[in-house]
Amino acid sequence: MTAESLAEAVRRRLDLGRLLPLGDADDTAWIAESAAVGALRRAAAEVRGVVPGTFRLALADPDGGVRRAVPAPPSGLPYGPLRLEAEYAAAVDEPLPEVSERLRTALARAADVRLGLPVRTVDLRITALLDGAPGAGAYEEAEKEAAYCRADGAVAAAVAAVPGVAGLVAALAPGGVTTGGGGADGTDGDRAARHTQVEIAVADGRRALDVARAAGTAAGNAATGPGGTPATAAVLVAAVDAGRESAG
Repeated sequence: MTAESLAEAVRRRLDLGRLLPLGDADDTAWIAESAAVGALRRAAAEVRGVVPGTFRLALADPDGGVRRAVPAPPSGLPYGPLRLEAEYAAAVDEPLPEVSERLRTALARAADVRLGLPVRTVDLRITALLDGAPGAGAYEEAEKEAAYCRADGAVAAAVAAVPGVAGLVAALAPGGVTTGGGGADGTDGDRAARHTQVEIAVADGRRALDVARAAGTAAGNAATGPGGTPATAAVLVAAVDAGRESAG
């Protein structure tokens, strides 16, 4: 790997942010914090009287995470309820508690319905007061282009065909697929050899958890093959692409 390609790989990893658990303790899916935050900020922008600012997601109890049955992606967090911290500017043409409650409800719903994130707490902080309702275009977000890659191989092709998968993404591994890797949590060699990890973008409008579950099933079946030893699969949702249709 050249110095330039190494720098690009490091940049992509940093851009992902934390790798957060999707679903519950029995699920095998994670989502990049950058992807989750992007979807949540778009939901916040739909709330009347709000211009979203900085969002941050983390485990609500950093010491209470539960290790899942499959290897996590490198530096992926264990399962546990999450805390969302959101900053926003608010219009002053109506009571601020009403604006805050409207935003809190919208974020909690988006975390569940759009993503499948186990958000327990939504902490809000007003950073600015707006003189009147935000005008059109008050919220703009520069979308980063996902590093899509070709669906080469049986596992990649099976995952790419899943409804709601916008494409495979080279977030942590070239080609978006890692096979025979056990993550960084001390997994034994035999278990690691029967494990695969796939990195995907989810089409906007599809629930990330549901797509990730289906992608994990497809990856596991493809990695197992006819009569093979059952393989496990972890799925990383690296992007929620607001501008790309489902490839499946």
